[in-house]
Amino acid sequence: MSKKVIETKNLTKFYGKHRGIEDLTLEVSKGEIFGFIGPNGSGKSTTIRTLLSLIHKTSGEGYLFGKDTSIDKSVLKNVGYVPSEVFYYDDMTVIELLEYSASFYSGNYKKRIQYLAETMELDLKRKINELSFGNKKKVAIVAALLHSPKLLILDEPTTGLDPLMQKKFYNLLKEENEKGMTIFFSSHVLQEVQKICDRVGIIKEGKIVEISSIKTLKEEKYKKFIIEFSKKVNKNLFAIENVSDLKIEDKTHSFIYKGDVNNILSLIKEQTILDITIEEPSLEEIFMHYYGNE
Repeated sequence: MSKKVIETKNLTKFYGKHRGIEDLTLEVSKGEIFGFIGPNGSGKSTTIRTLLSLIHKTSGEGYLFGKDTSIDKSVLKNVGYVPSEVFYYDDMTVIELLEYSASFYSGNYKKRIQYLAETMELDLKRKINELSFGNKKKVAIVAALLHSPKLLILDEPTTGLDPLMQKKFYNLLKEENEKGMTIFFSSHVLQEVQKICDRVGIIKEGKIVEISSIKTLKEEKYKKFIIEFSKKVNKNLFAIENVSDLKIEDKTHSFIYKGDVNNILSLIKEQTILDITIEEPSLEEIFMHYYGNE
């Protein structure tokens, strides 16, 4: 089985004339927790659904465990998938639905279902139509994990989960990853990706704009500037390349800059500065480098 659990090469999907994803290339290795981040509409779900052959690609290549799932669907038995939106048979109980899901795999999963349900605080006896959206998401998580897949694909998995349950979920993911599970975690919430992921891919308008380790992304010469001038200065002073998330409040300018800080210092050398702060930005603020100017 390939060490590259997920691999895409110029993967493209158009819906008529509308772009879904375009020339998307990435790799996820065995045992990684890979974060896939971008706002709604950036192409995250399209990427996942194309990889799983839930929708047909327009062009390019996409592989799971070295196989194209549009040609060989047998590899999907090694995959668990939590979609962003969950729809189930309302009249079934939770346990009936999970046992039905388990019937697609060989083996006895009663103990596994029990363990996962207890971990996620899921009542197995309740009917699906009685569940809140958050509890339906828990059902999806248990269903995706019950067969201990080699690859877990998560599309906005924490939507509907309260903070305490999110923490339990992250712990469960770390536990499964330590056993060897590869996890592809798609989200628009940077904080959760930062908590558990090894690497992150940032997608913007259907294209990958950055792939980096979480550590590198935070250390890659990104700085947050907060500068207070003695008087108001030209609002276009920092209208240069690699400045993003610019905010101006009276005489104070704040922004994220990627590059040599001396470039910024040279811009302000003729100005009278009352105060200046240069600090490490949060991952959320780094993300605004890619999306802050929209």
